[in-house]
Amino acid sequence: MGSDGQILLDKPAGMTSFSALKGFKSSLGTRRIGHTGTLDKFATGLLVVLIGRYTRLAELFSGLDKCYRATFVLGRTTETLDPEGEVVGEGPVPGLSRIEEAAGRLSGTIDQVPPVYSAVHVGGRRAYRIARAGSDPKLQPRRVTISRIEIVDYSPPELDIVVDCSKGTYVRALARDLGILSGSCAYVKSLRRTRVGPYDVAEAVPADAVAGVRLLAGSLERLLRLGGVRSVIVKDESVAGVRNGYRLKGWFFTDVPETDGLYALLDSGGNLLALAARDRGEYHYKMVL
Repeated sequence: MGSDGQILLDKPAGMTSFSALKGFKSSLGTRRIGHTGTLDKFATGLLVVLIGRYTRLAELFSGLDKCYRATFVLGRTTETLDPEGEVVGEGPVPGLSRIEEAAGRLSGTIDQVPPVYSAVHVGGRRAYRIARAGSDPKLQPRRVTISRIEIVDYSPPELDIVVDCSKGTYVRALARDLGILSGSCAYVKSLRRTRVGPYDVAEAVPADAVAGVRLLAGSLERLLRLGGVRSVIVKDESVAGVRNGYRLKGWFFTDVPETDGLYALLDSGGNLLALAARDRGEYHYKMVL
């Protein structure tokens, strides 16, 4: 088995995103492994895991939109906005019409304040560490996009929803704000990430499927599914130079790229040689296979 590629992992509840990777590190015989977006310990669902040289592409995956299924509890909230925190507030259980109105106000591009118990840095310290020390971290709002809030079922006080959102969105903060705008309070009882960009949790393997797991390596089609990745053909006489990481020049390519962006460098047979970024006319490798 090669040590470069990606795994789509279905993280179980009760396990941190970091600990979900431990078995794969030993099985694959590499320490160069990481996920591209943390899930809370209580949450389940899709982690896109990169191995070996693919870890250099983390930024390509971390900015992808995501989809979640969640259950909110209305009329009660916890200090962490999830089932692991202590109950710190209660309120009336709102009707469906108020919830729908609040969901409409939270749809689109909004300024969202991250949860107090989050990994956001405040003055060089993690917000959750400040909160655990008994202080109140001052968190600044972040611009995020909620492209869909679909109410699947409402059996008071539990609300089942589907959320499509941009990078940086906190579903726990969405529950908090939905509760407030509904004239009450709320927290997330359960959370499952079902999609990251073009990748679906239906394609993922469970965390205990360490033995025999297949790396999704060398798949040009998957990389191009990320969007914004264009392809360019490397001249036959320049292929060896690309494979050896020689400094890229425009004359390496059959058709010289005219715009900046991320490019998949292919040989004349369509095989992926490398990924590179063009920035103001200069080329920089992201990964050489």
